[in-house]
Amino acid sequence: MSTFDPIALECLAAIVEEGGFERAAQRLNVTQSAVSQRLRALEAQVGSVLIVRSRPLRPTSSGQLLLKHTKQMRLLRADLERDLQELAPSAQGGGREEERIAIAVNADSIATWALDALGPLARQRLPLEIIADDQDFTQEWLRSGQVLGCVTTLKQALRGCRMVPLGSMRYVAVAEAEFAARCLPRGLTQHSFREVSFVSFNRKDDMAVEFVARAFGLKRVSLHQLFVPSTEGQLRAVQAGWAVAILPEILVRDALAEGQLVDLAPGQTLSIALYWHCWNLESAVLETLTQALISGAAAALT
Repeated sequence: MSTFDPIALECLAAIVEEGGFERAAQRLNVTQSAVSQRLRALEAQVGSVLIVRSRPLRPTSSGQLLLKHTKQMRLLRADLERDLQELAPSAQGGGREEERIAIAVNADSIATWALDALGPLARQRLPLEIIADDQDFTQEWLRSGQVLGCVTTLKQALRGCRMVPLGSMRYVAVAEAEFAARCLPRGLTQHSFREVSFVSFNRKDDMAVEFVARAFGLKRVSLHQLFVPSTEGQLRAVQAGWAVAILPEILVRDALAEGQLVDLAPGQTLSIALYWHCWNLESAVLETLTQALISGAAAALT
């Protein structure tokens, strides 16, 4: 079996992660020509194209396999550095900046419980990279080998991975108090939802549609939507009186108690079950990540 040059593998990863040859060269502190040469040499060794030169750039199937291998090697090096740090606490730790430990987490978890859960690891200088996406799509980052784990709604474990249930995040329909009094004096009903706009994360986000459909027993729902690609941004938009939003109850709990926001459908909630998927590898770093997320979720989710 061929042994692949770690420098060439990190070059491939840099091209994919940075989205281009120029930025990859800047990250690796080499010329763009050197990046191209390393990639060509790796492609020659593998015997196939590894990068589709499109906009945006994307790895081929072979490229995805090598990318996953590169990230597994990063994880092994992180384990080694962790063990060496325990043997020699005065040694410089943290790893190289480009050897980041990447995970994909849904934006709502980032805005509520996940950062608190990962805080101790960040303070230990674990080189984390958190990629945000909708909870129904974070698993695609893991499937393509671009991350070592993800928080997702997918219940079935992906091939070569293990899955751990984290709990359920509960969502409620909220609006700013004056907006609610003016536009929805009777709250959110099967008729009034058509008269207001809803703030959603992006076009992939179907949370508002699912909430309304379940709350009122409707098979098909069409909403007027505004898009703000940040959970905190959605909350600020609602507080500014833009529209209605379906947000995590733990995020809006205080604002509801203080009367700044109004629960537009009391008793109606939407619970979304979340799961942690990660590579099925023996790794102290990966196990520490897993346990941190499990503990953090247990304290915040239902």
